[in-house]
Amino acid sequence: MTELDIAAASGERVVFDDLEIGEIGVELDDQEPEDVIEWAVGALGDRLAIVTAMQADGMVVLDMATKIRPDIRVITVDTGRLPQETYAFIDQVRERYPQTQWDVLFPDTGEIQAMMRQQGTDLFRRSVPLRLLCCQIRKVHPLTNALKDLDGWFTGLRRDQWASRAAIKKVELDHDHGGIVKINALADWTHDEVWDYIRDYDVPVHPLYAQGYTSIGCAPCTRAVQAGEDDRAGRWWWETNAPKECGIHCTIETGNFEHEVEAIFAEARGLGTDRP
Repeated sequence: MTELDIAAASGERVVFDDLEIGEIGVELDDQEPEDVIEWAVGALGDRLAIVTAMQADGMVVLDMATKIRPDIRVITVDTGRLPQETYAFIDQVRERYPQTQWDVLFPDTGEIQAMMRQQGTDLFRRSVPLRLLCCQIRKVHPLTNALKDLDGWFTGLRRDQWASRAAIKKVELDHDHGGIVKINALADWTHDEVWDYIRDYDVPVHPLYAQGYTSIGCAPCTRAVQAGEDDRAGRWWWETNAPKECGIHCTIETGNFEHEVEAIFAEARGLGTDRP
């Protein structure tokens, strides 16, 4: 057993540097997703989780991972604005994979109150910076806090999803979240490969796909796509020349919204809410 295996088995932190993870990434880049997942489970032990918004790609990763480790930890974020279909689907998935260990994250109540007091309920409609602010408070911040306790996380990212994802590695260091390991096991898969796997292995499918949705997030920010549109066209469709990202998977520099976030954090602290 290697020192890495011992650390993972004991629950100690497992830390890689850029050189180490670069070499591992090269070795795994032409491997099948199951091989990448198996490496991550062995290397990172209990300090590893699947982060999913219950979309098709994440469900494939979840199905693969449970065949290797049935009690894998699963994290999802309840932003408070999810479609009702998503809540029902979470229950369905938990029944399908009964040994999985779930963490459902919620935004800080004080931060939500401060945001709505300052900017209103549907602030995301008024500008890209305000939409990014809403994403930050409702989704990014809760997940960022949870990732502080992990050494690695699985995503459902693929290179063909959007330009900002074209260069992702199957295994890479996530410097936006403390240098932990980010595992994108499906990085080189296509849309068709994802759905072929779902059909072949009867993986649960979010019901909104049957209604023409191809990317599913919060209810007011997601719609079905039209013929000829790309898969992420249904996200924040009213925006022009804006990133189809919420800020979880890449740093967003469009719009100066950071000072708004800090103002909301400050007001939330004044209301006496607990936050790091």
